[in-house]
Amino acid sequence: MHTLPLSRRTAARPAAAMPMLKGLTLCAFVSSALFASADAFAQANTTGNAETLDTVTVTGTNLYENVGYTRRSTTAGTGLTLSQRELPQAISIVTEQRIRDQNLDTIEGVLTNTTGISASHLDSERVSFNSRGFRINSYQYDGIPTLNRDGRWYFGEGRLNTAIYDRVEVIRGANGLVTGSGNPGASVNFVRKHADSREFTGSVAGTLGSWDQQGVTADITTPLTASGDVRARFIGGYEEGGAHLDRQDKRRNFGYAVIDADLSDATTLSVGFDYQDSHTSSPTWGGLPLWFSDGTPTDYSRSFSVAPEWSYYDFESEKVFANLEHRFANDWRLRVSATHEETNMDGKLAYPYEATLPDRVDGSGVYFYTGWNRGERTVDAVDVQASGPFSLFGREHELVVGGNYSDQENDYENTFIDGFQVDDFNNWDGSAPNEGWAPFAPSEASSTRQKAFYTAGRFSLADPLTLIVGARYTDWTGFTQFRSYDRQSKSQVTPYGGLVYDFNDTYSAFASYTEIFEPQNYQDINGAYLDPVEGKNYETGVKAAWFDGLLNGSFSVFRIEQDNVASALTSLPGQTQTVYESIDGLVSEGFEVELSGAVTQDLDMTVGYSHFTATSDDDDFNLNQPRSLFNLFASYRVPQVQNLTLGGGVNWQSGIVATGLSGPNGNDTYEQGSYTLANAFGRYQFTPELSLQVNVRNLFDEKYYTYVSGYGVYGLPRSITSTLTYSF
Repeated sequence: MHTLPLSRRTAARPAAAMPMLKGLTLCAFVSSALFASADAFAQANTTGNAETLDTVTVTGTNLYENVGYTRRSTTAGTGLTLSQRELPQAISIVTEQRIRDQNLDTIEGVLTNTTGISASHLDSERVSFNSRGFRINSYQYDGIPTLNRDGRWYFGEGRLNTAIYDRVEVIRGANGLVTGSGNPGASVNFVRKHADSREFTGSVAGTLGSWDQQGVTADITTPLTASGDVRARFIGGYEEGGAHLDRQDKRRNFGYAVIDADLSDATTLSVGFDYQDSHTSSPTWGGLPLWFSDGTPTDYSRSFSVAPEWSYYDFESEKVFANLEHRFANDWRLRVSATHEETNMDGKLAYPYEATLPDRVDGSGVYFYTGWNRGERTVDAVDVQASGPFSLFGREHELVVGGNYSDQENDYENTFIDGFQVDDFNNWDGSAPNEGWAPFAPSEASSTRQKAFYTAGRFSLADPLTLIVGARYTDWTGFTQFRSYDRQSKSQVTPYGGLVYDFNDTYSAFASYTEIFEPQNYQDINGAYLDPVEGKNYETGVKAAWFDGLLNGSFSVFRIEQDNVASALTSLPGQTQTVYESIDGLVSEGFEVELSGAVTQDLDMTVGYSHFTATSDDDDFNLNQPRSLFNLFASYRVPQVQNLTLGGGVNWQSGIVATGLSGPNGNDTYEQGSYTLANAFGRYQFTPELSLQVNVRNLFDEKYYTYVSGYGVYGLPRSITSTLTYSF
């Protein structure tokens, strides 16, 4: 089952898709309320007899460390080291502390709890992420743009364990300066942990949860020399169970090792290895029918599975990486980073054909298709970057220059057996034929190479005004064997520009213009490849930082324009294969507001609201993505019980609409209403070394579809996990 290019359809706008002016009014109210509340907290904690936040003094390499639910600075977006307030784009940073409190043990968990990000669960295993109306396909590891993920193939990225990451940085909007090619919705940077202790330290955690979930994770750092100049960190774990679907079982294990060596006072070398493996028996491929054949909506149990008893889905990834950094006496830095990645997927699956609907009484009429797909993806990438300050016209400025090379190879093969019909789908137990699989045949082989040079500068125009400008030159080459051998190459210059005006030490205003491009393999009626999709992001807003960056807030308004998008042409005379035309004028407009960090000494909180409208030629597009999202999570250290931390939050999203479905009336539409999920957690610190944490997700057991297309995929029922952690 492949993801096809955009298909334009007109449908009634969901109620949540309010006009832009009305939405901006709401966002202005929300942002002013959040910023006013933050100001009130700030004043209450710095005047009078109220309790004040502890003074935090940091030096050396700890200057930019995670602090609670926020981080003082980042290099995301530009390659320059900036505070969040100095970056002229919307950014969300999910820190290690927040990952722990919310028990966000997978990439899926992190991104679905990030402001402005929605998840589409295509089935029990595959998930894609969206921002501002566009699928996210730009990912980085430690700042290296290693690949663009093709939406037609899935390698289990959502299930990757987050124990190895120090933080996850999400830049919303086009980010071509740093990532190269991709979609304009957002880019994601996963920053790994390092051996940052010169003493032996670590932790061991055991987890028990719903549906027989059990697992263990160990994190150990040790010096390898007496001075601690060479240090190693090992993180590993194993987990099984935790599947709520009939016949399904899950298992995953991971291992991570990194060695950090101070070769001198100015030079640090890091080398590491990251291994993750997961197996799912009886995974679903696709989902549940939305209607019975008589037009009645279905209402299956959330444990009901469309997976045969013999199906499985396996993913395995190995990453080797190295980073060498040298700090010069004039505060310039030179960094050389390299990575090699090998990822494999193996899925033996079957799915119910969307056009066949079950009889409501006897369950007859459902036909299954099969597929056994295997694939391997190899990525090699290297990035060289120099950055530092310089003086010009009596003022201090900053500059970053760099080059990047990446090479991605993909090979896929598949086979199948004849489809089968289920006698009584409504009571199906997973029994299905599993004989006669043909030998594997090549399905697709492709490669993508990118060579890029980039630069960006932060210029101090005046004491309150800074200008950030930059550009990236990308030389892109692609090769695909899919029905035929095809080669194409593109070169592109991607500009970046932003202004930041500081009103005072707390508030600033910003405006920015960014771009990104995405080559595509679709051909027009003459057999020529369509030009790359181009995305442009216009953004403006205000930001604030209280308590020396311990609490950060932002409000942004954006407009994204995307051109050269492939649209299928149908019913052409003599047409034997699908051809495409480019369409312009895809527009996404909206706003986002976020507040994250230490509101008081005892209260850490993150709260975000986003809304967008997306149209093409006055028609809505991607209606199956929620237009509005609200996320809130907070943790509170109870002053009266010093060892107790309590918290929780809510995730709300507006309704979605799926159009052009094969329903009982032919071309049908299905609407999923808005829903709210509540979550809670508590942690008790028995001793400085021993703690117990309990997390409850979907507290009120809300039943909802997390994805609606030709079928529906239910979200998870209520679940409980408990984690006992011993630190040393």
